[in-house]
Amino acid sequence: MTISIQGVSVSHGVAIGSVHIIQHDQLDVYEYKIHKSQINDEISRFNDAVASARQQLRAIRDHIPASTSVDISAFIDTHLLMLEDITLAEEPKRTIKERLCNAEWALKLQRDALVNVFNEMADSYLSTRRDDVDHVVNRILRALLKQKPLLHEIPDSHLKNRIIVADDLTPADTVLMQHYGIAAFATEYGGPTSHTAILARSLGIPAVVGLHNAQCFIKNDDLVIIDGSTGVVLVDPDKLTIAFYEKKQLGEKRYYSSLGKLKNVPTATEDGIAVTLTANIELPKDFESVRDVGAKGVGLYRTEFLYMNRETSPDEEEHLEAYVNVLKILRGLPLTIRTLDLGADKQVDGAGNQTGPIRSNPALGLRAIRLCLKETELFRTQLRAILRASAYGSVRIMIPMLTNIQELQQVLQMLVDLKAELDNQSKAYDPDIKIGGMIEVPAAAICAHIFAKKLDFLSIGTNDLIQYTMAIDRVNDEVNYLYDPLHPAVLRLIHMTIKAGEEANIPVSMCGEMAGDKEHTQLLLALGLREFSVHTASLLEIKKIIAHTNTSKWIPLTKKILNAATGAEVNLLLQQMNTPPA
Repeated sequence: MTISIQGVSVSHGVAIGSVHIIQHDQLDVYEYKIHKSQINDEISRFNDAVASARQQLRAIRDHIPASTSVDISAFIDTHLLMLEDITLAEEPKRTIKERLCNAEWALKLQRDALVNVFNEMADSYLSTRRDDVDHVVNRILRALLKQKPLLHEIPDSHLKNRIIVADDLTPADTVLMQHYGIAAFATEYGGPTSHTAILARSLGIPAVVGLHNAQCFIKNDDLVIIDGSTGVVLVDPDKLTIAFYEKKQLGEKRYYSSLGKLKNVPTATEDGIAVTLTANIELPKDFESVRDVGAKGVGLYRTEFLYMNRETSPDEEEHLEAYVNVLKILRGLPLTIRTLDLGADKQVDGAGNQTGPIRSNPALGLRAIRLCLKETELFRTQLRAILRASAYGSVRIMIPMLTNIQELQQVLQMLVDLKAELDNQSKAYDPDIKIGGMIEVPAAAICAHIFAKKLDFLSIGTNDLIQYTMAIDRVNDEVNYLYDPLHPAVLRLIHMTIKAGEEANIPVSMCGEMAGDKEHTQLLLALGLREFSVHTASLLEIKKIIAHTNTSKWIPLTKKILNAATGAEVNLLLQQMNTPPA
């Protein structure tokens, strides 16, 4: 009997094959006391374990073929850099000295402290960086505990064409197994913004995550089908089901192969409306892919990585160097830099030095522009660097999480003052640099017509807009079923924002996950959206759908959608829009 298990889709594609289950040994860590005379020996043991972890990661990186994109090895490099970071490489040694405890326990305490920081982050991409901490710490722990090498890290061909099932996978696991020729993977934990999920998309590996308790139903060597497009895993499929998915698999291969032809084709709808497609970029390594897919620039550049894994905030010159390097890679394409979106209660070491209690609801606390207007030196440093970077290329500034006009007025005045400072210091910048705001709070969407009069552009951040509109934590398994992009309230707020931009004659883009979901493309076009900022892996597919959309045809149906009472009603109407003509 075929068993169907629903998870979360993180990388499209269909795979059919037999299962190989990876079980990471449970690493039990206990505290024991050491004598003062043993401190140096314990620290040496810790240093040896870190060195061993570093050697293992370098060996994995060396297995990556030379022809592979540099983006792939960058995931391993990230973990190697974490091994050099003071928070992992030095803090445990201080704990060994102070607590007179064993190295394993000192490392566990530091791991817990770091994970607590990431758990308090409202930004889903940043909060899932706790997985990277776990992956690196576990590698060190394995060395400390004298564990044998994991079987899947031993080079051979036993993983070729297999479907991997595991509790979770590290980026190193994923890179190695792709090199060994795996067909797909499914994990019990993880989310769409984890490094492993991002890597799966970069490598083109079909993947499903969030399959809670899947290993109760899946055994080694079971035949399974992974549908990365729908997040479904089918165990022990019958012949008809296999034939159906083999046909789907072939069709997808032909489809994605054809998308490359669209790279240099102008982006426009069937009825001749020009549309701008830009890229969302999380990390510096991603910029090379912007030109590969023909994106017209970067619509969202997150800058939080500059503040992570460090004790002090980056200075102006460090900011400037990072932005100028990006502009060199883009070679004339516009760059939209989102200012810092972290908070005091979801702190990373390099984002200010505030102290205080951890808040129970950080998503509603001191974050993004609220933090920046409180910690003005932190904000001024970044704004000065962005202004100076604008002398080297096309740069725009984007302010996150605006909720009222007073916040915007403070930002605009600060920019006036900083421009005067730069003039006095004879430092170059673009005096006409464009300033935009993110609409990701219902209050901002309702007042979008006010913001639009004072800004050069608006950008709709649907991830937070949906979360705040529905009053739910989108990464909480108990309530994330309420996270609905098609809820009538969400669609009306989006439409309201687009109309505000039209009335003020300024562009409105969308940079949230909704913009990169092909099921929503035609609806967003019919609502009036003309700029999409999406992950580079999704861009060409969105471009293809745009080319086959007749926006004027869908205006009557869109009016019905905006007047719908429920998300279910919207879904039914949207199916009409997305169903190809017979």
